[in-house]
Amino acid sequence: MTDALTQLREMQSADLPVHGGRTLAYVYDSGLPDIDRIGREAVAAYAGSNGLDPTAFPSLLRMETEVVGMAADLLDAPETVVGTVTSGGTESVLLAVQTARDSRPGIERPRMVLPATAHAAFHKAAHYFGVEPVLVPVGPDCRADPAAMAAAMDDRTVLVVASAPSYAHGVVDPVAAIAAAAAERGIRCHVDACIGGWVLPYAARLGRDVPAWTFAVEGVTSISVDLHKYAYAPKGTSILLHRAPELRRPQFFASAAWPGYTMLNSTMQSTKSGGPLAGAWAVMRSLGDAGYERLARDVFEAVDLIRAGIGEIPELDVVSSPDSTLIALTTDGSCDPFTVCDEMAARGWYVQPQMSYAGSPATIHLSVSAATLPHVEELLGALGEAIEAAVATGPVAVDPGVAAFIAELDPLDLSDDDFDGLLLAAGLIGADEPDSGHSDLALPQRMAEVNAMLDVATPAMREALLVAFLDRLTRPRRT
Repeated sequence: MTDALTQLREMQSADLPVHGGRTLAYVYDSGLPDIDRIGREAVAAYAGSNGLDPTAFPSLLRMETEVVGMAADLLDAPETVVGTVTSGGTESVLLAVQTARDSRPGIERPRMVLPATAHAAFHKAAHYFGVEPVLVPVGPDCRADPAAMAAAMDDRTVLVVASAPSYAHGVVDPVAAIAAAAAERGIRCHVDACIGGWVLPYAARLGRDVPAWTFAVEGVTSISVDLHKYAYAPKGTSILLHRAPELRRPQFFASAAWPGYTMLNSTMQSTKSGGPLAGAWAVMRSLGDAGYERLARDVFEAVDLIRAGIGEIPELDVVSSPDSTLIALTTDGSCDPFTVCDEMAARGWYVQPQMSYAGSPATIHLSVSAATLPHVEELLGALGEAIEAAVATGPVAVDPGVAAFIAELDPLDLSDDDFDGLLLAAGLIGADEPDSGHSDLALPQRMAEVNAMLDVATPAMREALLVAFLDRLTRPRRT
């Protein structure tokens, strides 16, 4: 009988590789096997510990305060700074929004001002906590417009957000101007540095031109930074830092209104494994400041080489000059981003497609890691081949009848029959098997046609279709 670990390895063989520098989304690879080993061993050593009660596991308390201290030093924090380790960037963002809301209990219908490029986690927070998102268009360079942000603030605004950098385009918003406008009105300003927080300080140290965004900027009241991204720690760990303890206090939750133990939580979780925190602490201790500077040097060398190589491919262009490690690419119309992504996958590279939005075209997204540097020449070669193949096949087109069908659907009333029709059109199920209870969807090897169908849908319809897809995909397997 096949043992469970062997079966796990067999199943994992179909997943994207997490090492080797060829997956340019979802994972962040240092390229250092010893660092990966240290992180895994630390996670395993603490897998059974519980971060619910810091007095029961004092080693976890020590690790958390030391990890927060390392972040505080890196991000120019004052002596008053406090911080909390969370499960990831989304939890850090949720807590930043919840804390801002609860700091102003007198506001019945709170709002937060977001650049249109702010991470979707803020929309999730808005949905969960009833904080209305006020979306402000960004400038031609994809950076937030400080004047427009300031004009959008009012008496109901509890939070203003800037990105360092924005995920979609890799650019840092003008944090100083945005934070100053927020401070003038007595409004909190959160900097979402989940993806850039552990690499941008080193970029500045290496002499790269990075706009000011840390706690050195007056008016910045909180910052989120993920450790499982460019701190190269195991997933999932992030940090939410507040400039002072009184700013964090509404984040805490306590309840003695039941006969059990008095619940006391600093995050959205109660019970939580100590493994991810231990993994982050071990990796951060092992790499140290000098190690992170070397990794930053490698990743930015890779970014510069990739950008130079893209300049030699006439069908591609960079959307906006990136400040960090993220690059968004557009095509010239002779081919489409979705087909290019498929062709890259066929050559052993995963790059992420991004849908069109508010008049901006679909793009190809690269999250570059330090481990990508030795493979840049291969990456550019594969990209050139992918473009050539995509030009040969031409841009992917959605059947006009399918596009019309999607346009007529109501995202608030999407039925199983409607969804089965689209699954059939996309080739995800056969003509003889539409079934609202079907769970074994035939995931296609190529996604260009599916992505093109999603791209012609409105954002609301796209959301409804993806929710329906996730629901169908995750229905239980019965044995």
